[in-house]
Amino acid sequence: MRTWAIRFAVVGMVGLVALGAAGQSSSSAAGARPAASSLVPARFVDVTEKAGVHFSHQAPHTSRKYLLETMGSGVALFDCDNDGRLDLFLVNGAPYSDPTAPGFIPQKGGPQDWNRMYHQKADGTFEDITEKAGLKGVGYGMGVAVADYDNDGNEDLFVTAYGSNRLYHNEGNCRFSDVTEKAGVAGSGWSTSATWIDLDNDGLLDLVVERYVTWDWNDVWCGERREGYRAICHPDVFPPISMLVYHNDGQGHFTEVSQKLGLNKPAKALGIAIADFDGDGRPDIYVANDSMPEFLFHQKRDGTFEEQGLESESAVNSEGQTYAGMGVDFADYDNDGWPDIVVTNLANQRYALYHNNRDGTFDYASPVSGIGAMSQPHSGWGAKFVDYDNDGWKDLLIAQGHDMDNIELVSPQFHYREPVLLARNTGGKFVDVSGVSGDIFHDAWVGRGLAIGDLDNDGRIDAVVSTNGGAAHILHNETPTTNHWITLRLVGHKSNRDGIGAVVKLVSPQGSQWATVTTSGSYLSASDPRVHFGMGNNAGASSIEVHWPSGAIQTLKNVKADQQVQIDEAPADAAAPHAPSH
Repeated sequence: MRTWAIRFAVVGMVGLVALGAAGQSSSSAAGARPAASSLVPARFVDVTEKAGVHFSHQAPHTSRKYLLETMGSGVALFDCDNDGRLDLFLVNGAPYSDPTAPGFIPQKGGPQDWNRMYHQKADGTFEDITEKAGLKGVGYGMGVAVADYDNDGNEDLFVTAYGSNRLYHNEGNCRFSDVTEKAGVAGSGWSTSATWIDLDNDGLLDLVVERYVTWDWNDVWCGERREGYRAICHPDVFPPISMLVYHNDGQGHFTEVSQKLGLNKPAKALGIAIADFDGDGRPDIYVANDSMPEFLFHQKRDGTFEEQGLESESAVNSEGQTYAGMGVDFADYDNDGWPDIVVTNLANQRYALYHNNRDGTFDYASPVSGIGAMSQPHSGWGAKFVDYDNDGWKDLLIAQGHDMDNIELVSPQFHYREPVLLARNTGGKFVDVSGVSGDIFHDAWVGRGLAIGDLDNDGRIDAVVSTNGGAAHILHNETPTTNHWITLRLVGHKSNRDGIGAVVKLVSPQGSQWATVTTSGSYLSASDPRVHFGMGNNAGASSIEVHWPSGAIQTLKNVKADQQVQIDEAPADAAAPHAPSH
């Protein structure tokens, strides 16, 4: 039996133990379900101004109604200096003219266009360190992906854009170097969301970069000429384009391998998420496509991928219709051990919830789950499964707002600006609790990106929402609850250092929960890589089992709740355990 080093990092308290690895455990049933009629309000408070974050996204609006001006940009929550506190990165746009000539690539004209890096101080406020960090950026930014791609212990940033992407290597202490050219990941075209994933299980994270459509300031009239107004063109007007997939060689360079791996199917991709949907031990990739079938790329034994969206019944709705897929998350919402999928889209389409049937297929569960009815009038973008009240069931938080700034002209029942949606999971079904959860869920924004993480390490998950052409909003979770929680930070050694792709199973008297370690999902955004479990009234977990990408299986027994736990993959005798940072 191998021995593993486990570091417990508890706020205000430290303990160190060594535990043994265990083999595969049998699956267990989901825990007791809360009452379906229970409306448990959340309390999220907008603390942006108090936190010292002053950001305004630049999205020029033109008479041409260019597609680019609708899209917004992403947000990332990650710890850039390893001080135990999450920091904040916001992607920004850039100026262009009305009209704009084909071939033009927007460039940042001044501080108002910069991407912004905010460092969280010990008092919970943020300081703008953009210039010191070297992250002003270039071009019209879109999305962000975060991970430690070279396993040096510092989280790195990949920023997508229209025209050219950028890779920033974290040199330590929140100082970044632009290594794009050396790495060979600049790409081309219109890139959107991206994800870090170890595609060949060599312990090095690879990079999958989505692209939206083939587009070059096409001056196409869309809308009602008789009524005298233009509208944003439907994506059907523009051809699809394939993703870019970069293999990490471990020497600071990447090679584009999308065709070699079978990931070069033309798409209109906006959201991306990863999970092992069929339990074969290999991570799969789900792609949210705009107005064409969604893609589910299944990883085969030889490391190549096969697109199985239609075969798995996760590509269209129950009527066989496509929809405007934008944001996505890939997680087990009903605690049965199999990851499910949510995809956001436009008003009148219903957000798509796909329940995993455990046989390689999915059920379109939007109608029976309650998601269909509550989302019918709304347009959603960033979305994450998040247990806001720590009851042990993953709820849904969704940033909302239509893509057309003049939607009310033709459809007055729909709105360009919309409040965030919060749907409580009552045990596999969802109830809209937005109306009873405070002022924040009545404030209308042009919501786009959304990232989640525990900003103040109090065991309640917070969120940040970006808006198109407006401010970012920090949503501090102040939900009153006596429920317990546990947060896990995985540190790989044979596996990638972030443990991305690892599957974690937590067992308590309430039942079992599962989670995949990832920073991706949502829309154009990157979330805290730590795994968070709400535990209801259970003061501890009887076991926590980690299935590492390397194949190692590690089990912790009788773990107390209400603490952060760091789990190192390395054997205890291979590296001495180090002291917690907090």
